[in-house]
Amino acid sequence: MNAFERFSLPRIMGIVNATHDSFFSGSRAPELEAAQALAERHIREGATIIDIGGESTRPGSAPVTVEEELKRVIPTVQAIHLNHPEILISVDTRNEPVARAALAAGAGMINDVSGLQHDPAMVDLVVSCRVPVCVMHMRGTPATMQDSIHFDDLTGEIHRELQHAIAPLVARGVDREQIILDPGIGFGKELHHNWSILRHLDLFTTLGYPILIGLSRKRFLGPADDPADRLYATLAAQLWCTLQGVSILRVHDVAPIARMIGVFQEIRDAD
Repeated sequence: MNAFERFSLPRIMGIVNATHDSFFSGSRAPELEAAQALAERHIREGATIIDIGGESTRPGSAPVTVEEELKRVIPTVQAIHLNHPEILISVDTRNEPVARAALAAGAGMINDVSGLQHDPAMVDLVVSCRVPVCVMHMRGTPATMQDSIHFDDLTGEIHRELQHAIAPLVARGVDREQIILDPGIGFGKELHHNWSILRHLDLFTTLGYPILIGLSRKRFLGPADDPADRLYATLAAQLWCTLQGVSILRVHDVAPIARMIGVFQEIRDAD
């Protein structure tokens, strides 16, 4: 059975950022030892996927070189795969050389926030390696995505642009089960757009692909300047995603999300 068939309950993807500048300080683990410790905690608390990134994609962030991204990501992938071969490791990257090296080091999934638009070679890699790939919706780059945001038909345009992004994969025979879609909460969206995407998640879940949602502690969830104050709002939004049939929740806080899903399951399955 494919790992990403639509589940009645979402799988938890724990975030490990091998960076010093990701927007939530609790996800930053720029040193290998810290990254390993964070991954171990996520796994202990219930994550079945670990997402490792070496480049911050917060709004306005500057890119890092491929060489720097490789230095940050690959040792972390190797260490986690060595200690936890049973865990699916996702590499959060826009760059084909980083994705290729991470797959060789033990990763089993690609999470591309550019929706395969940044590096055209990423399509070839997915086709040749036959690994799951998360294709996210974003216009522009992390540095420019919040400039001149405009939608005439928010969900319709996201729907069409995601279909356009995956068309090369479909045309080259990539199994539908390998493809995961992410509407890109917070990526090139005004704050109110994020609420609308969540309200209309059914328009994406009915496309027939697993849906990944990454909304953890993002700015639209509350006026507080500190992302550390957005946990409760995150939990509420992730419960909504669970009710809508989202397959993967990408999270900073594994323990409370796992408990939330566990309680939901107990209530749902009670006599």
